[in-house]
Amino acid sequence: MKTLYLCSIFLLLSCTFNNTNEIQCTEEARAALNITVKNAVTNQVLGNGITVTAKDGNYTETLEFFDVNNPVFSGAWERAGTYIITVSGVGYIIFVSESITVTADECHVIPQQLQVSLQPE
Repeated sequence: MKTLYLCSIFLLLSCTFNNTNEIQCTEEARAALNITVKNAVTNQVLGNGITVTAKDGNYTETLEFFDVNNPVFSGAWERAGTYIITVSGVGYIIFVSESITVTADECHVIPQQLQVSLQPE
């Protein structure tokens, strides 16, 4: 009877106290890849007319260009992987990156930043 009583107290306490090691994740989505593109000669940031593509095995995504004030191509939202980035635009030599590995923790991907300098033709 004493053992049953102690087990009941243990179960009650374990259910009522929060685990202090519990991780609290935020709810926003994070872009795994954030690419800034510049003209290699003028160092001017490029956006309109530039295409940035990320490929991981059979997965391919064209990254989105969001804001002229914050000119970054972003994508692969919450997707870990090993990516090859291709950047192209009329009047520029196509750029192809080395492999970029994106990992994740318990909550989100760990975003990777890359700055690409496109060489004019």
